[in-house]
Amino acid sequence: MPKKYGIKEKDQVVSHILNLVLTGKLRSGDRVDRNEIAIGLGVSRVPIQEALVQLEHDGIVSTRYHRGAFVERFDEATVLEHHELDGLLNGIASARAAANPTPRILGQLDALMRSLRAAKEARAFSEIAAEYRRTINDEYAGPRLHATIRASQNLIPRVFWMTYQCGRDEMLPFYEDETSAIQRRDPESARAACVSRSNLMAQTMLAELFRRRVFSAPDDIGQVVPGNLGVFAGADRTRSEPSVAL
Repeated sequence: MPKKYGIKEKDQVVSHILNLVLTGKLRSGDRVDRNEIAIGLGVSRVPIQEALVQLEHDGIVSTRYHRGAFVERFDEATVLEHHELDGLLNGIASARAAANPTPRILGQLDALMRSLRAAKEARAFSEIAAEYRRTINDEYAGPRLHATIRASQNLIPRVFWMTYQCGRDEMLPFYEDETSAIQRRDPESARAACVSRSNLMAQTMLAELFRRRVFSAPDDIGQVVPGNLGVFAGADRTRSEPSVAL
């Protein structure tokens, strides 16, 4: 596979392994085949080891002395936990914004909200929503919080949300609530909007994982999230092509 210029090899390996987990090609307890990854991605063992160190730190894999790296537990509870943490952590920064909203930040959020309301395409909405989060986190999250938020987002693939057609209609109300809370200096409501948004994202992601048979689906899974679900971009590609954008 040709190398992707402009992307660190370590990040490429991280994305690849996460994609294997999210598409069910690697499951709980499976051993991560370093040789297969090296051949498939055309990288050396060094970025693979760097990727595994990061993924172990983030709770995705665990390494065993002289045995290799293995996928940690990946099930419904794991997905819910990652999203719960994402909501809580982003809620910390949002609550800080509500406690001290500067005119500059309020102006930026107002402009971003106008763009979110006007966005018609799933990709455009997802990219603007990501900019909304960056605007708040860059201003109100310190280095440690930033790093922890990044770790919580490993199992929240951006590529999926760029193709999920119901994303705008389902997520826009939460951004409206969060922005309104920041404007009226209401930290708890800003925090609650982040948590509620992440909870709905978790249910949407779980419905897709059940639909793709990554998880065994209960009989009523179709009732979890209304609407026509999107798909994981690249989920049916070969094992050598990563598709989870981090």
